Amino acid sequence: MTPVKMIALVFIVFALVKIAVICVNPLSWKAFVRKIYGKPAVTAIVSLIMAAVILRYLLRELTIVQVFASMTFMMALMMAQFAMLGNEIIGLSDRFLNDRTIIKKMWVPITIWIALMGWVLYELFV
Repeated sequence: MTPVKMIALVFIVFALVKIAVICVNPLSWKAFVRKIYGKPAVTAIVSLIMAAVILRYLLRELTIVQVFASMTFMMALMMAQFAMLGNEIIGLSDRFLNDRTIIKKMWVPITIWIALMGWVLYELFV
């Protein structure tokens, strides 16, 4: 099995477990979420390391442009899902966007996004 297929398999297993747990006992998932996001710095660092490793494997079979196109598909699916929670999303967005320190809190991921988008633009136009 290729690394990309393994990544897809891990995603599917995680997603199926998540759906099953939420259907059977949503409060246990709430405890999991609290545990994961209770230490935001650790979660961010682990997530960024995972993202780098996953991107490395994806780039063995795909281009960065294909990765971004795939992310666009995923974002559309997530948008459809979050649309069902429109009022909650609006409230969360208002809270975040009224926080003038949000950019200071998010500078690392924002910088990474800008660098990746620059890479894609370079691949598209150079």
